[in-house]
Amino acid sequence: MEKEAMVLDVLTNSETPLKSAQIAEIANMDKKDVDTAIKKLKQAEKIVSPKVCFYTVNKR
Repeated sequence: MEKEAMVLDVLTNSETPLKSAQIAEIANMDKKDVDTAIKKLKQAEKIVSPKVCFYTVNKR
């Protein structure tokens, strides 16, 4: 599975916003890869940051 898809899957299944380190732990990925995927997903407006350093799926 592509890294962005893995991050999006973790965030979709989470009830609360997560930090990138939490996402990396759940997805069993390197934190650098998670940070890169988050950047791409934010640019595509698939995820949002409700508070600093926390991420969740954009529900719009």
